[in-house]
Amino acid sequence: MEKLLELDNLHVSFHTYGGEVKAVRGVSFTLDKGESLAIVGESGSGKSVTSKAVMRLLPNKIGSIKEGAIRFQGKDLAKATEREMEKIRGAEISMIFQDPMTSLNPTMTIGKQIMEGLRKHQNMSKSEAKERSINLLKLVGIPNPELRVDEYPHQFSGGMRQRVVIAIALACNPKVLIADEPTTALDVTIQAQILDLMRDLQDKTGTAIILITHDLGVVANLAQRVAVMYGGMVVETGTVDEIFYKPKHPYTWGLLASMPKINSESKELLAIPGTPPDLMNPPKGCPFAARCPYAMEVCVDHMPEATNVTSSHKAACWLLDERAPKVEPPEEALVGGAR
Repeated sequence: MEKLLELDNLHVSFHTYGGEVKAVRGVSFTLDKGESLAIVGESGSGKSVTSKAVMRLLPNKIGSIKEGAIRFQGKDLAKATEREMEKIRGAEISMIFQDPMTSLNPTMTIGKQIMEGLRKHQNMSKSEAKERSINLLKLVGIPNPELRVDEYPHQFSGGMRQRVVIAIALACNPKVLIADEPTTALDVTIQAQILDLMRDLQDKTGTAIILITHDLGVVANLAQRVAVMYGGMVVETGTVDEIFYKPKHPYTWGLLASMPKINSESKELLAIPGTPPDLMNPPKGCPFAARCPYAMEVCVDHMPEATNVTSSHKAACWLLDERAPKVEPPEEALVGGAR
């Protein structure tokens, strides 16, 4: 597979009045051409900050990349100038933001917002850009695109607005599409339609997708590989089957156990006790140690190295050390009762 994007030991911090928030701490992963990678974890685990660092959309003055590399087709975006990034954003790497209502400009027609990127990156005339906009609306399933291209965001439903945001992101045929919680504000029926749409578009265009979500049902539907983030770090990576059927990190066990089960007799939903770590003063050991029921002394004092379980599956947990006690994941964390 052709390696399209590679993050190597990425550190991102925010400088506030209270001190330095170390939001991303040593994140590394790769994305191949045409691949779907899901980044999962609780709110505050560093998923969206990682994606915004790739796009170089961190807040001015307070947000910065402290160290590490973001290599896109061999070029380090962490060192790219703003002028260089303007040529890449929207054209080579696009992003679907969390809330389509705040992502769209309420004072501009849908057509103008799609045309903007086309005219900037592909030097199209106004008529060519409008024709392409209509075709894009048709591609993402908007009915009567010739009429709706001249309408405003408030005239569209939530699901339709999300389709428009996807059309804007796909306008210039990007090589990488970052989808940040693309289905969060949508009902289950519309969510399924959006996931089907993204899968179909990937098949047609060959775009690689980074899907950021905390919904493991969405991951199972769309992704091929999964990176589990916690406390600003990647704690486990693997294929979808490896993460769902053979998880190795206790945090991944907790996420899987918290999923509602159709066949469960329990009336209570399981939750991971405790709260995420304070990233202004992050723990020196494993970030999950304070909430982990299997934590040992070494977990508190030392961060474990990632252990290769298979060629595609790795996890950073002291339980994988040969000297550690053998612990099996709880029954609730196993999809379909797999062992």
